[in-house]
Order: sequence, then C-alpha cells, then structure tokens
Amino acid sequence: MSPRADAVRNRARILTAAREAFARDGVDVPLDAIAEQAGVGAGTVHRHFPTKEALVGAVIADRLDQLADRAAQLGDDDGFFAYLGELVDSGRDNLALSAALDGSLGVDGAASAERLSDAFQTLLVAAQRSGLVRRDVTAADVHAILAGVLATESRLPPDRRGLGLEVAIAGLRASRPSR
Repeated sequence: MSPRADAVRNRARILTAAREAFARDGVDVPLDAIAEQAGVGAGTVHRHFPTKEALVGAVIADRLDQLADRAAQLGDDDGFFAYLGELVDSGRDNLALSAALDGSLGVDGAASAERLSDAFQTLLVAAQRSGLVRRDVTAADVHAILAGVLATESRLPPDRRGLGLEVAIAGLRASRPSR
C-alpha cells in the first residue's frame, strides 16, 4: 500500500527543513526546531525518522546520491576538475555535507557513499588516462586533499574563496598532458 499523500508531503517538508538547518547550523539542530521549520509536529518527525541519526542519514544520503548522479553525468575526463569545483561548492557552506565529505560525520549512508565513491573513481581514472591528472594520486588521496580544501575554504575571507581549490587543482594536474 502506498503512503498517504499528506505523509509523502510531510516527509518531503521534513527533509527540506532538515537539509537547510543542517547545512546552515550543522547536525546539532534540535528535532523540534526542524519540526517547527517544516510546519509539522515533533511526533510527525519521529514517525518518519525514529532517531535524529536516521534523519541526518537520510539528508546526507540524498545529497550524496545527487553528487553521484552528477559525477555520472559528467562521466568523462574533462569533467573531473569541474566536478571537484562542484564538490567544494556543495560542501563549502554546508556544515553537514562538509562533515560527511571529510568523514567526520558518522551517519549511515553507506550505499550512497559507495555510489559517490564509484562515480568519483570513474571520473578520476578517465582524467588520468587522458593525461589531465597525475597518475600517482588515488581517489583516497584526492578525498584527503578535498577535506583540506574544505577546511581551507572555510577559513578564507569571502573575497579569496576558491583559492584553496585553485591551489589543489594546480597540484593535481599532470605536468604535461599526454593526449
């Protein structure tokens, strides 16, 4: 049996409110505040998400799935550096996503994280094969570099944003394209 239309709407409203609150304030936002922002009662939130971890996991999994879909859309060597920019833009001002991308947010989004990892690996390998990206870096290396870029970007003044990514991309580029 399909869920009732109002239940589907309420779930979507809760996820939207949580996504915005977690991005702005991190995952320490009380569930009551999310319920209020969504225009539903706390009981409605708990019916859809029995724990706060379940809600955080759903929000993060949804965003990771979106990022994986985007990586799959780019799917070629030319998209690798653009995708890095999109990852940094997504995480720069989103406290919850930034924590998920750097591995410090312990939520269950394993399937979504694996999809993202696989899509990212495909982009990296294509960029390496084309000679755009150094062959001596792994996806784990780039992941660590991106965590550093996100930390750097959060400390830069607004007029210098992008500098951390620019420096990282310069270091990831192959010294000489082999096309």
